[in-house]
Amino acid sequence: MNHVETNIVLFDGVCNLCNKTIQFIIRNDSKAKFRFASGQSESGQLLLRQLGLSIDHFDSLVYICDDKFYLKSTAVLKILRELDGAWHWGYFLIVIPRPLRDMVYNFIAKWRYKWFGKSETCMIPPQEFQSRFLE
Repeated sequence: MNHVETNIVLFDGVCNLCNKTIQFIIRNDSKAKFRFASGQSESGQLLLRQLGLSIDHFDSLVYICDDKFYLKSTAVLKILRELDGAWHWGYFLIVIPRPLRDMVYNFIAKWRYKWFGKSETCMIPPQEFQSRFLE
């Protein structure tokens, strides 16, 4: 993989659950470690291509860190480990075998639009957080 910027979270910009997840990360990231891009954005599409991931079928949170990328439940747990407060304790779930964790992740991902809804357009971040979103 070519070097890409680190601590980037790629997410489904039209998924309401995904947007709430990004808002949660922002609220619990007082050091502003994370930057964000929707998978539908130009920056997100470029990063997905660089990582060799599908740009058409985007069904996983992607976390890019230290020239590596993580998908699905592993991405979620790696992000939790970096958050403020007690959230980093959630990383202990990494001991659960990845296939089991990803089975739960895939189930939620499959039903996310039905359960949480879908927006017509990608989230527009509040002014104070716009610098944390890639263009």
